[in-house]
Amino acid sequence: MKGFLDYVPGNSVFHKMNPVTKLLFAFTVCIGCFVSGNLFVLLGLLVFNFLLGCICGIPKRTYSLLKGLTKIALMLFIIQVLVIRSGEVIVIGDIPLQWKFIKITTQGAYNAACLVLRLSCGTLPLAIMLSVTKLGDLSNALVEKWHIPFKYAFTMTTAIRFIPVFATEMAGIIEAQTSRGIELDTKNPFKKISLILPLCAPLLVSSVRKTQSLAIAADLRGFKYRKAGSCLKKYPFEFRDFAALLVGIAVIALGIWSH
Repeated sequence: MKGFLDYVPGNSVFHKMNPVTKLLFAFTVCIGCFVSGNLFVLLGLLVFNFLLGCICGIPKRTYSLLKGLTKIALMLFIIQVLVIRSGEVIVIGDIPLQWKFIKITTQGAYNAACLVLRLSCGTLPLAIMLSVTKLGDLSNALVEKWHIPFKYAFTMTTAIRFIPVFATEMAGIIEAQTSRGIELDTKNPFKKISLILPLCAPLLVSSVRKTQSLAIAADLRGFKYRKAGSCLKKYPFEFRDFAALLVGIAVIALGIWSH
């Protein structure tokens, strides 16, 4: 999922939408996913999220995000299935899925499936909306519409901007260590963690250097003198913004009704 938060230019309706509306729309869809307890509704919301990525013109990125969440979702599914013991034991043919203290029940499988779908449906909307939003526009819109102090809005958007930068930096460090003969592609998870943990030190040094460079650049450009009226670009609300908010509210209502 390298570069999964980088801005993707386009002319879709979501590209033209107000940045604040995109943020609110993503949060409403996430809320609708988490309040729903119906497996079929969650499956429908997962399809809705994928269609949302297609409308935004980023189907490949949406698919890669979903694929990247699969490993985490599979681990959570197994944990939930093994922990939840209420309900009837699942029987395949004449063989019950039970062995000593391990018992796979219908309630455990259902709750695990809902958890996995909630994770996927709750993560995709925000990632998709950030992919079609310039972070500079987002910080300016938060200052203009919500009157958030610019330094706090800038801090939030800068933290988001640095996520793909640090991911790229970490990938470069791993490639450098691999070229020196360190086998980081081992299948043993404990060994892999022990090999990757020492790599956090050069990543930390690099991040501190980048943070200092950014602070110096912002200071030279008069960051401390910036106010709410310093931005000349305006971000008005239009019909598409209200329509998107209505869709988000409808998703919340559907989640509450299905629960």
